[in-house]
Amino acid sequence: MPSIPSSPDRRETLVAGPADANGGTMTGIPVIDISPYLQGSPEGGREVANQINKACEEIGFFIIVGHGVDQPSVDRTYRTAADFFQSPVEDKLRIRQPDPSISRGYTPLKGESLSAGLGMGAPGDLKEMIDMGPVDIPGGEYYERPEAGHHFHPNLWPERPEGFEQTMKSYYRRMNRLANDLMGLFALALDLPEDFFYDKLDRNMSALRIICYPEQAEAPEPGQLRSGAHTDYGTLTILMSDQAAGGLQARHRDGYWVDVTPQPGSYVVNIGDVMQIWTNDRWVSTLHRVVNPPAELASTARRHSVVFFHQPNYDAVIETLPSCFGPSEPRKYDSFTYAEHWTRKWMATKA
Repeated sequence: MPSIPSSPDRRETLVAGPADANGGTMTGIPVIDISPYLQGSPEGGREVANQINKACEEIGFFIIVGHGVDQPSVDRTYRTAADFFQSPVEDKLRIRQPDPSISRGYTPLKGESLSAGLGMGAPGDLKEMIDMGPVDIPGGEYYERPEAGHHFHPNLWPERPEGFEQTMKSYYRRMNRLANDLMGLFALALDLPEDFFYDKLDRNMSALRIICYPEQAEAPEPGQLRSGAHTDYGTLTILMSDQAAGGLQARHRDGYWVDVTPQPGSYVVNIGDVMQIWTNDRWVSTLHRVVNPPAELASTARRHSVVFFHQPNYDAVIETLPSCFGPSEPRKYDSFTYAEHWTRKWMATKA
C-alpha cells in the first residue's frame, strides 16, 4: 500500500482524448440546494447528503445554492480582491511570499506550477495570487510544536486597498463555517455520525487564496495554462469566480473535460485528495484546470477567483474510514498525517 501518496494517481488522464478541447465539451456538474440541512430538517438533510454522495462518486464536483452566505459579503470580498490586483507591482511585492515553504503572501505571475504537483513538467501558471491562513489562532503549545511548521505563520496583509484585512478575515471565518457544515453532510453521506470529522478539523490549517488571471498580451508557452491540471490536497474546496472567458474545467472519469460554470449566488465545491483517500477511492478527487481564453478574447479576459481550501488539523491521521472498507474491500492506503501529505504536495508546485 502507498504510505503517503502524492495524490491518487491521475497522471495518465492528462493526455487529451478525442473529445478534449481548450473549451469543455459537456456540462454535467450537479446543483445541490443545501438549505434543508442548514435548516435542521433530518429528512431534508439526508436527501442533501444522498445528492452529495452521488456527485462525489461520479465527478467530485458540485455547485451549492441555499448556503446562507449573504451576497453583500460575497460582493465586498470580490471587489476587494480585484482592487488589490490593480495595485502597483511594487506594492504587491511588499507582501511577497517569504519562503517557498510558507503559504502566506503574494506570489507573482508564473510563480506556481500546479501540474508539477502530479509530477508533470509545465511552465509556471498564468496567474498571480495571495495566500492567507487561519485568522483566529488562540495560541498555546499545539500551535508552536515543531510539526506545526509554518501552518500558523502570521498572515501578510497589504496596506491597500483599505479594509483588505478586515474583509478577508470576515470571509475566511464565514467559509470555515460553511466548510464545516459541508463536512457534517459528508459524514452523513458516508454513513457516519454527523460529528465524525469534528476532532480532525477543530484546529484546522485551512487557507484562503485570491487569484487574478490577467489579460494575455502574448500567446502562452506550449502546455501553459492559467492553472495547470491538478487535484486539491485537502478535504474540500469552495470557489467563487467571475464569468470572464478562460475558466474552470473538471475532467470526468470517462476522460472528457467539463466546463464548471456556476450560476450567480452559488459556489463551486470539489473534494480533495484527503476525501478520496479517506473513502478508499469511493469518492473521486478530480483533475481540474483553468484554461486560457480564446485568442480573440485574450487581451481583455481578466478573471478573478476567491478560493477557500478546507484542510484538516496538521496532526489529523488520514486513514480509511470505517464505512469504506471491509472483507471484500480492503484498505488501499496506509495512514499518514495531513502535514506530511501537505508539505510534499505544496513544495512540488513551487515554480
